Amino acid sequence: MRTIVIAGGGSAGWMCAAAFSHLLGPGWHVRLVESEAIGTVGVGEATIPQIRTFNQALGLDERAFLDAAEGTYKLGIEFAGWGAPGERYLHAFGDVGRDSGLVPFHQRWLRARAAGTVAPLGDHSLNEVAAREGRMQLGRARTAALLPEMPYAFHFDAALYAALLRRFAEARGAERVEGRILGVERADEALTALRLDGDRRVEGELFVDCTGFAALLIGGAMAVPYDDWSRHLPCDRALALPCTRVAPPIPYTRATAHDAGWQWRIPLRHRTGNGIVYSSAHLDDAAAEQVLRAGLDGGTEAAPRAIRFTTGRRREPWCGNVVAIGLAAGFMEPLESTSLHLVQSAIARLIALLPGAAAGPATRDAFNRQSATEWERIRDFLVLHYHANRRDGAFWRDCRELPLPETLAAKLALWREQGVVLREQDDLFTEVAWVQVLIGQGVLPNGHHPLAAAEPLDEAREFLSLWAQLVRREVAQMPRHATLVGT
Repeated sequence: MRTIVIAGGGSAGWMCAAAFSHLLGPGWHVRLVESEAIGTVGVGEATIPQIRTFNQALGLDERAFLDAAEGTYKLGIEFAGWGAPGERYLHAFGDVGRDSGLVPFHQRWLRARAAGTVAPLGDHSLNEVAAREGRMQLGRARTAALLPEMPYAFHFDAALYAALLRRFAEARGAERVEGRILGVERADEALTALRLDGDRRVEGELFVDCTGFAALLIGGAMAVPYDDWSRHLPCDRALALPCTRVAPPIPYTRATAHDAGWQWRIPLRHRTGNGIVYSSAHLDDAAAEQVLRAGLDGGTEAAPRAIRFTTGRRREPWCGNVVAIGLAAGFMEPLESTSLHLVQSAIARLIALLPGAAAGPATRDAFNRQSATEWERIRDFLVLHYHANRRDGAFWRDCRELPLPETLAAKLALWREQGVVLREQDDLFTEVAWVQVLIGQGVLPNGHHPLAAAEPLDEAREFLSLWAQLVRREVAQMPRHATLVGT
């Protein structure tokens, strides 16, 4: 197996081409088929820290990447109005506080809270305090050795990132083929070539489907069923609308709840990315556009772009010699900025299981099994945000009453008993991430771990206070985020 054909471009396609051309070495031929007449869904991207691993694997210079993609730094995601109107919290990257032996920090915090007033959990997070102060620091040791590192991700223009990766991939031998895919050729259960307009064909041994929602190969040629998750995540529409940047970019994404869904705000250097995600059963398209426009803080730079979707995933993202990556593999709304991570992890999984002469069933089963677990864990985390709301209105009441996946119901039951979160195998989100969302949306346990009560209460309160002071002092000496990104 020496020729990999990637059907479709955009962020997903060019991430694949860049990774394959750089990491697989000589002897592998990478060909990407795309048509300039077909647009991509990418409307500006917010990411999670794992994107840095991908860029580093390619050897991309971080500053050059940010300059090319009009990027800014990201320390977390603010959720406004998700618990109740007027409330807000941050799901910040990195640690909150410091664990003490077998006692997680949040257990210490829960015990102190049960005994009286306590500072908000986020006051003990270096990333959250820095984000709210509009500050950011790179490559410098903490002034207090106890304080953790600051994991970070990026906001950037998805089209510019794809263009950067295209230049990178083509410089390493990847071949781009312009054309529309009209059909496929196959031998038994395997594809042998793509048929293009102009009576052309592109042969290959392994085909990667990056054709977006169309899923031309995995859904069309291979007829792999799609598992619909709208019973858990009912939003099915989005509108994207960029606007002029009118203030220095902040180092976090904002997700603001509205009557029938939520709005995103992604701060880039050259503009601000905005969008609204909503349920068409609770809000019509025209009203959704009005809500979106009312939330803009600058002049519009384009017409609204409509996206229709059904949350879910392909039952077998690897079928025969076709592997679906990106939107062809499924759709997870961008609430926790996981879209490019799912592309990245699928690429890593495919390279780890790269077949020789042909892919056998054990290889495909391993890929599909790991993919299913990853997608389901992320789904559960997103469902938590909708389920744990205290808002009024038909949409939010319906969300509270939707059936929970069994895996999420079990996790919530364990949390409510005594504040324990167990990170399951292949769970993208850490215990700290779950804790921030649960506490941020007012889901508090009935108790705390008994080991948290072993420490005298005065000492626990003193430690919490000291930690918050150290965080504030550290953040005070950090440069402004806008200075770092040159705006």
